[in-house]
Amino acid sequence: MSLSSVVLDIDYAREAERIAAQTRQVMARTLHKRGLVVAISGGVDSAVCAALAVRALGAERVFTLILPERDSADSSAEKARELADHLGVRAETFDIAPALSAIGCYAARDEAIRHLLPEYDDTWRMKITIAGGTDGRINQFQLIAQSPGGAIHARPLGLNDYLQIIAATSFKQRLRKTLEYYHADRLNYAVVGTPNRLEYDQGFFVKNGDGSADIKPIAHLYKTQVYGMARHLGLPDSVATAVPTTDTYSLAQGQDEFYFALPWQSMDLALWAVEHGLPAIDLAHALDIDEEAALAVYVDIGNKRRSTRYLHLAPILLHRHCLADSGK
Repeated sequence: MSLSSVVLDIDYAREAERIAAQTRQVMARTLHKRGLVVAISGGVDSAVCAALAVRALGAERVFTLILPERDSADSSAEKARELADHLGVRAETFDIAPALSAIGCYAARDEAIRHLLPEYDDTWRMKITIAGGTDGRINQFQLIAQSPGGAIHARPLGLNDYLQIIAATSFKQRLRKTLEYYHADRLNYAVVGTPNRLEYDQGFFVKNGDGSADIKPIAHLYKTQVYGMARHLGLPDSVATAVPTTDTYSLAQGQDEFYFALPWQSMDLALWAVEHGLPAIDLAHALDIDEEAALAVYVDIGNKRRSTRYLHLAPILLHRHCLADSGK
């Protein structure tokens, strides 16, 4: 069989019931919690997680949070509220922008940007893009900024400025997770993590931010399968067909612009091919690219796995680590 999206086909009814059954089992036997907290962003991943939580425990035992900030698209909160109404779950909206401002998120980010664009201020919009990996080169990041008049300015990002912008914007995911755990503790609930397989495998999450959770129900599902699950669960079109974005920067930014080597449909196939040991030529034929480009994608997948491995690690206990190293 040639490599195509067919390899990602699953029985969605069976898989939804399996996830729901395992969720009930984990909640009763391992976590010993009364319900689940899900932060919903208006995207398909959090929507499917919330819907599966309702299937597992019932709407009355699912609490959702909508957590916009200064750079969030207005449509994100609107879609999240539509989802909450559709599922019949409790939802609380909390604007995290004042807290982010107080801890210096926006100021630290803008300071780094002004190293490259001295005229930049909060009337501008910006995002970060990535390039190089699909060409077999080292990935390099670029700042894209738009002035109030609409002019686009592009600047290559040096390491220090890049790290400061990422560190500052990671406040967003970490503050959201703090609120999720506040409500989880208040209700004696568990926190749901929403990464799909592509994000989880490639380390597209913030440690102690959106990477923190008590249960991750869709981390084994490719993005293609998450969309399929959304359709199976009858979710509103506004979320079931939502284009993946980071919703982190003020300029619209696709995940493939910022992190992944290819759009998610192609990345799903590439990751499946890597996991099943297919040669790069098979991926090249499936994506209509040359073999060298397919090999570059394979290398990029491997590089991201290695460079983000630490995100998956539990804290290292030095005493036990030393014992393991000594062979005792």
